[in-house]
Amino acid sequence: MLSEARVLLQLLRGQPRGGSHAQRLEAFYGPQARHYDRSRERLLHGRRELMELLAPPPGTRLAELGGGTGRNLEFLGERLAALETVWLVDLCAPLLNEARRRTAARPNVRLIEADATVSRPKAPVQAVLLCYSLTMIPDWFRAVDNAWHMLEPGGLIGVVDFHVPRRDPPQGRARQAALARAFWRTWFDRDGVFPSPDHLPYLEARFRTRVLLERSGTIPWLPLLRMPWYLFIGVKAPGDPAPPR
Repeated sequence: MLSEARVLLQLLRGQPRGGSHAQRLEAFYGPQARHYDRSRERLLHGRRELMELLAPPPGTRLAELGGGTGRNLEFLGERLAALETVWLVDLCAPLLNEARRRTAARPNVRLIEADATVSRPKAPVQAVLLCYSLTMIPDWFRAVDNAWHMLEPGGLIGVVDFHVPRRDPPQGRARQAALARAFWRTWFDRDGVFPSPDHLPYLEARFRTRVLLERSGTIPWLPLLRMPWYLFIGVKAPGDPAPPR
């Protein structure tokens, strides 16, 4: 309970506005890094579902952009040990320290402290993950484009994140009232998290949609609210035009 109270206090304080992106991340997540996963377990919905739907086969080369503490990889279960290589990229040193402890016995996992918009393995990969990280990357367009470039043709991108849809989404898609859209964007803003109504449209423009889910989940400490999230799996089709480098 004490550790959760400390995390809640840090959330209420919000992320500092000054300094570089890496400095802001370290100042915000450093004090809560050891308790990060416990506090987010009931908040970050859809991660297990994403891994089950993605189902990377043995021998897959996989990159996770904004992988933080490495907790998301554990949702792969026994599949993780059978992957050829996993590149976990994150800009926040305190969270990567937690990932280092978590993956110490996994020789196929490589940790890279770097910017997810530019860091790229030398060899193409078959799968890229972004689990609740796209909303935390200021230049998220470049992160998506970077994922496209590192994927081999036919490779898959899997994304799960907080969701604010467009004001007038396509027929059959999730809708939110104007007040709800403003509330969630304001709610997340103080913690340096920026749900964008352009996330899904841009993902759909860059990749061929294989799975798209729009859901909502409970929030710890606030049981009367339900937080919107989406899950997207897309494929890089051979012959599709490349985004700018």
